[in-house]
Amino acid sequence: MQTRVLIPDFGMGNLHSVERSLSRMNVRPVVSSDPREIQKADRIILPGVGHFGRAMENLSNLKMIDALNEFVLVKQKPVLGICLGMQLMANSSEEGNVAGLGWIDARVIKFKVQDNLKYKIPHIGWNQILIVKESRLFKNIPDFSEFYFIHSYHLIGASNENILTETIYENKFPSSVARGNIFGVQFHPEKSHKNGSMLLENFITS
Repeated sequence: MQTRVLIPDFGMGNLHSVERSLSRMNVRPVVSSDPREIQKADRIILPGVGHFGRAMENLSNLKMIDALNEFVLVKQKPVLGICLGMQLMANSSEEGNVAGLGWIDARVIKFKVQDNLKYKIPHIGWNQILIVKESRLFKNIPDFSEFYFIHSYHLIGASNENILTETIYENKFPSSVARGNIFGVQFHPEKSHKNGSMLLENFITS
């Protein structure tokens, strides 16, 4: 039986590019804003591009938060957050000054750079990952591999045991995290060609 992958549609961004990327891997994800679909899934990919506060408001209005918490925290099924989807897993964010899902003990802050001529905000483009902890998510993905980023905010305060990779943009920031069945990546695997496809495959099959 094929793994049932759900992409929750909460009105924030890049879900169709994730859907297309999975389709190229012969995975047919379900895209839905119905919280009942969450409990039918084997794995969830939580995408997102946009405003943290608005995303949490949308998840609440769609009555997805309780269903997601049951899926992730009670049933402990695998979930992958991408970009804003990863940030939503934190305790809170400066963007909207609202609480997040609280799955990862960290918070989200806006980039603060000294050299704003060299380091533009948002951080857009290809950048390397530095693997600091082994994970099945990065199986067959070498250290210093490049992934595509586009974001103005990043995680801070995550425990070292939860940080899988770091990336340098003037300063280091966590570019992927994990806690048990919970995975998050700040970059966009669906826009990162071979390495991104490998990461998505690792998440779905491992």
